Amino acid sequence: MKSFYHPNEALHHPKTYLSRGQMRPPQELPIRADKLVEGFARMNRLLLEPKDHGLEPILKVHDAGYLDFLQMAWKEWTALGPDWGDEVMSNVYVRERNPLRGILGKTARYLADGSCPVGEHTWTSAYWAAQAAIAASHAVLAGDKRAFALCRPPGHHARRDAAGGFCYINNAAVAANVLQQRYAKIVILDTDVHHGQGVQEIFYDRSDVFYISIHADPTNFYPVVAGFEDETGTGAGLGFNLNLPMPHGSDESVFFNRLNTALKAIEAYQPDALVFCSGFDIYEEDPQSKVRVTTAGIERLANQVSQLNLPMVIVQEGGYHYDTLPDNLAAFFKGLGV
Repeated sequence: MKSFYHPNEALHHPKTYLSRGQMRPPQELPIRADKLVEGFARMNRLLLEPKDHGLEPILKVHDAGYLDFLQMAWKEWTALGPDWGDEVMSNVYVRERNPLRGILGKTARYLADGSCPVGEHTWTSAYWAAQAAIAASHAVLAGDKRAFALCRPPGHHARRDAAGGFCYINNAAVAANVLQQRYAKIVILDTDVHHGQGVQEIFYDRSDVFYISIHADPTNFYPVVAGFEDETGTGAGLGFNLNLPMPHGSDESVFFNRLNTALKAIEAYQPDALVFCSGFDIYEEDPQSKVRVTTAGIERLANQVSQLNLPMVIVQEGGYHYDTLPDNLAAFFKGLGV
């Protein structure tokens, strides 16, 4: 199985993280990429650098004004002088009736929360994470049964025109769109501990992409405003969005109960290809986790998903217990049988 990663993904280094009324130490740090790369080295597996497919595949998913903001925000922000912080981070969040005048006005629209500051290298890292997802998708288009994209920063919270939840470009959505060059019906299975409301929003009115998410109950837990069971799609997409939240504190049996429901839904949908959002923050010791999935459970998860026998692009999402990332990655690959 080909796996893709670009070293520039490690350049983004956030300094700020606002969550639940407190400034907290950032968790989505370059060490995440370092540890996953270490995991590949331990497995003696090759990581391929993705080719640059440009902005076009990303523009199929994201608003052009938003992407311009990600590219230029840090330069505009820091040009205003030393009274402005080292990172682009808003204290104003107003999306509607916003004329987008000045960098602070743009930030008020294009950053959804306090977990996604824009620094000097944010765009570069997010861009190459997306390129990894695009490269993995092209590998599957070319005939590979599976391909893995080591994406950092992650992507499933990124909206069409806003960053949030450590995410800037929605790598899974970009991958799904690329796969549709050959595969008409795509299922996106997301097992990160957080609901990927960005993916849901992008495909909510479509029947050709079925989004299924297994995640911790979003009540008072990110993303807070989406991920509930009654969100099933709209218009042509009605019935093609399935949220399977778990009570906080759930053990592994609850997770696999939800997975069984998801797999049955996938079989009923009869997709042509799968995008698998793999988040290791379901792991029992992860600082973000609200469930208790073991390393053996991560292996079991990968094994059960692999038995769908679909063309598959795996996109790395969360995972913040740094020291166990190599072990969990190894378990995941063992479960895939590759």
